Amino acid sequence: MIGQRQGIIIWLYSLKQAKMLRRFGNVHYVSRRLKYVVLYCDLEDTDALIQKISSYSFVKKAEPSYKPYLKMEYENAAPDKAKEYDYKMGI
Repeated sequence: MIGQRQGIIIWLYSLKQAKMLRRFGNVHYVSRRLKYVVLYCDLEDTDALIQKISSYSFVKKAEPSYKPYLKMEYENAAPDKAKEYDYKMGI
């Protein structure tokens, strides 16, 4: 079973070494145009992996994703007025 995971966004100078990042976790996405890699790893290992990956010469910057820390339940959301209208009422 997979535990808590967190994404790491790794900005690269060149995409030649993007394949090498597979040994640190699951490579979810590689952007060829913007030259970044989205890598998923265990939540506990994130800080150590960021430091280790940042030490490579082909890495511009490595930053964590903050999605596990965001609140996903929204409160007091106003309903959409367009969805309240009953279209069958006029027929």
